[in-house]
Amino acid sequence: MIQNIRLYLSRQASTVRQYLLQEIIFFLCGWIPSVVGIAIRGVVYRLILRMDGWAAIENGVRLRFAENISLHHGAYLDQGSYLHACAHGITIGKSSLIMHGAVLHVYNFRDLPRAGIWIGENCLIGEYSVIRGQGGVKIGNRVYASPFSQIIAVNHVFDDPDRSFIEQGITAEGITIEDDVWLGASCVITDGVHIGEGAVVAAGAVVTKDVPPHTVVAGVPARPLKQITGEFEPQNNVPVFFDPVKR
Repeated sequence: MIQNIRLYLSRQASTVRQYLLQEIIFFLCGWIPSVVGIAIRGVVYRLILRMDGWAAIENGVRLRFAENISLHHGAYLDQGSYLHACAHGITIGKSSLIMHGAVLHVYNFRDLPRAGIWIGENCLIGEYSVIRGQGGVKIGNRVYASPFSQIIAVNHVFDDPDRSFIEQGITAEGITIEDDVWLGASCVITDGVHIGEGAVVAAGAVVTKDVPPHTVVAGVPARPLKQITGEFEPQNNVPVFFDPVKR
């Protein structure tokens, strides 16, 4: 029993002291709703994570290894999001949004050298998206991951038919997504992939190879559909709307 408790604690925080501090703070103010709770957490959570400027954390956000989480000014963690940040941790850039139910997971107990998640500025990780950072996930600025996207920087080895895959280890090459990339809903980005600046990944695509800059890819596995050239393309009289704050 004691061994199981120790194992559990080792998966929650770097030390027992840090675990107790996290849980006490979560118990006291992790549940408080509305802007009042956001304001309180904006002050108190600095005791357990790194915050540069002011970040907004909704109630019901689950954090593990909080001391390895860095939030820059204007970052937002929506209700029900989950950040597990062992190893090199999780960094979320200025004005980036982690939406409801999203999971950012750096579950590294194998001493993987590149493990971590780094998200740039003005990004959006959509509802119920999953980022697994064992091999390292580096996301540039203004990257939008639509709901249910999966960015998985880890893979199981399964070449030996005489052994279970869980006995054959893992690979963790890492994923890089450059600036201004749009990931469509329910797409999957597999380990070792590099997505170039301005690319678009269609909904439901499974990306297994590098994507050149300003290229639209779709399918399973994903293949190039077209280049984004800047030439005018008629929108069939469909109205186009803009955010007045960002114009």
